[in-house]
Amino acid sequence: MWDRPELLTATANFLYGIAAVAAMLMAILVTVHLPVFPVREVRVVGSVEQVTRAQLEAVVRGELRGNFFTLDLEAARVSFERLPWVRRVNVRRHWPDRLEVSMEEHQVLARWGEDGLVNTHGERFEAASDRVLPVFSGPAEAAAEMARGYGDFARALDPLGRRVVQLTLSPRRAWTLRLDDGMTLELGRENAQPRLSRFAAAYAASVGRMRSAPAVVDLRYPNGFAVRIRGLRWQDGKKA
Repeated sequence: MWDRPELLTATANFLYGIAAVAAMLMAILVTVHLPVFPVREVRVVGSVEQVTRAQLEAVVRGELRGNFFTLDLEAARVSFERLPWVRRVNVRRHWPDRLEVSMEEHQVLARWGEDGLVNTHGERFEAASDRVLPVFSGPAEAAAEMARGYGDFARALDPLGRRVVQLTLSPRRAWTLRLDDGMTLELGRENAQPRLSRFAAAYAASVGRMRSAPAVVDLRYPNGFAVRIRGLRWQDGKKA
């Protein structure tokens, strides 16, 4: 090897090249960690109504670490998604000093029990709301199923001017609706939507003519429904 100058020259050039690349990488690493590349602006895009400026500033000041190059975008996304009402976030860098935070909020559909909410995608989330909302009660995994059912039931009742205030799904998947006039509709497990549509079609000529809404309407019949009148008791086969 030592008596072959051309091989020595090639080896030396190779080593010099490695050293140059290593030096360049080191320089880049040092440069991107310098405080000369700060993030000067965080811009939130999207329709943001529930998340406050104070909440956003708290995340930016308290949880975002690093400069334009070293800031962990995934960690930033997770931090923003922890905020109440935030459903989904995407964070991107924009040269030379800006972060763009694309934010989607939950669109609330209903309450889940006493301490939760359900969005229009049928997803449960935790947040505070003073809106008047229907209340869902059912198995923990049934939020999406109930959101779909609520939409179908609401459309069927809309021509009657009635609104669902409470929707219950039993563990056996039996549906019960309580309406804004206090009336309870028992739909059962099967053919819930056709049963409700049949009731809506017959409403004007039946329940709609009553002085006050019945307490309960049982729709679990193949060709009709039964009503329970408020304050009416039966004793020995006669009205009491």
